[in-house]
Amino acid sequence: HVQLVQSGGGLVQAGGSLTLSCTGSESTFSRYTMAWFRQLPGKEKRELIAVNVWSGGRPYLSDSVKGRFTISRDNAKNTVDLQMNSLQPEDTALYYCAAKYMSPVYYYSGDYPDWGQGAQVTVSS
Repeated sequence: HVQLVQSGGGLVQAGGSLTLSCTGSESTFSRYTMAWFRQLPGKEKRELIAVNVWSGGRPYLSDSVKGRFTISRDNAKNTVDLQMNSLQPEDTALYYCAAKYMSPVYYYSGDYPDWGQGAQVTVSS
């Protein structure tokens, strides 16, 4: 398992940008598929929005964030970032990073065993 610590988040005006970062504890970080989920206000389900697969290839981005958000990783620093541009009030949510060892994309949050502590992103109109 890998311990994940998130940083970033906060309050931003509509149209603004934020970057969320997630740092993993393991030296084998490069073998973890890293994902970002978000939990919208009043919703129990965590929605998958971005995945960077450990073995490479094009990152997955959900339709709701494609063209606005970017996921990137730096294995030398054990980090994965979520760059969020053109933020809108409907992007307001709790954002979580998650990890799964040597896996393809999984869309269900229950498939990811390791989670960051979460970060609130609030977008004002």
